[in-house]
Amino acid sequence: MHRPALCTALAVSLAAVLGTTACSGTGGNARVESAEASGDGVLRVGLVLDNTGDNAFLNQPQLAAAKLAVQDINAAGGHKGRPVELLPAHPDQDTAGQAKSLLAAKADVVIGPTDSSHAEAAVDVLSRAHIPLISPANTAAGLTGMASGGYYFRTAAADVAQGPVLAKLAKDGGAASISVLYQAGSYGKDLQAAVTEAAKQSGLTVLPGAGFTTGDAATAAGSIAKTKPDAVVLIAREGAQGALSALNGAGLGGSRIIMSDGAFARYGSGLGPKVLDGARAVVPGQLPSAAFQAKLLAVDPTLKDVSYAAETYDAVTLAALAAARAQDDAGRSIAANLIPVSGGTAAPGAGTAAAPCVTYKACLGGLAAGPEINYDGESGPIAFDANGDITMASFSVFTYGPDNIPAPSGRETAGHPG
Repeated sequence: MHRPALCTALAVSLAAVLGTTACSGTGGNARVESAEASGDGVLRVGLVLDNTGDNAFLNQPQLAAAKLAVQDINAAGGHKGRPVELLPAHPDQDTAGQAKSLLAAKADVVIGPTDSSHAEAAVDVLSRAHIPLISPANTAAGLTGMASGGYYFRTAAADVAQGPVLAKLAKDGGAASISVLYQAGSYGKDLQAAVTEAAKQSGLTVLPGAGFTTGDAATAAGSIAKTKPDAVVLIAREGAQGALSALNGAGLGGSRIIMSDGAFARYGSGLGPKVLDGARAVVPGQLPSAAFQAKLLAVDPTLKDVSYAAETYDAVTLAALAAARAQDDAGRSIAANLIPVSGGTAAPGAGTAAAPCVTYKACLGGLAAGPEINYDGESGPIAFDANGDITMASFSVFTYGPDNIPAPSGRETAGHPG
């Protein structure tokens, strides 16, 4: 989940080499450095639940998923025969306050936050104590390479990962040329660049695009219409509905429209009839399986939404597998083993990943045979790279009907070398 404010910690030349730097005095890159055992024998998992107001509902699926993951881990024997503990969450506190509370409770790893703009506050506290932070929802592109000392990971793909998918949808729909209409701001500009590059690489002709500010998309839509593109990729968040109206007014609508995740919504009567008939949109992640949803409901029968649940479940499971591989529950050891247990690599072209294992129990069995495992979880393949980013991202594709309501219509994946 992305909002504009990103990490403003010191950026030094080491970032380009290791993918991260010191944050608040934490040096090196814990993702690739060896660590000596220093844990107390009990693996403790903390949660930063940072959603408030209209987004407060997002706390519930993440909490349910974390409880379910700990339940499954303990059913398989826990960590070295002892139960894994899920520490109490404190959503009433701000992000830094929650991190400090978890630190005081002896957390070995922390899952969260949801909002990208809160990542720095959590890292600032936790990296000092050598505690890894794994976000199930941070998507801001600027967090790649954030100064964390190697203690920051995320099981959600960066926004720009959808660039190749948006270009592919245009080409698969028969387009030979595209234009990009994007909302001003880092999200729009970064993703516009990713779409443009991917489109060129796929052989599409990229016609002049245009940026716009919220509530003022008519001029930009008109300039794009003059180029007569086969398809228009709309990259927007709160300005999406106005941009879609402007595009329709300029003669661009229906199946010619492809939308980024920020523009995805149930527009219904908010737009004229059939304005989006045949339009497509992408949403990060894959729809949770019926079996996984049933297990979540068994944990929390009141659950109404499953946003970020799969990514949260996988974050907890990966942390436990990293501790199992290290035979140590300390944060340093977990950070040093997250890349290997995810099937990733800190060095591109370093070799072929092991065959996937899809549960904590199965992966634990794999570790008994050797150090190389490859956890593919409820959210799909993960494979962390040297930045703590996943290298393979899954996206759900939705197609709009004449009522401007989206329905699931497919799934795409995009990735980059580790």
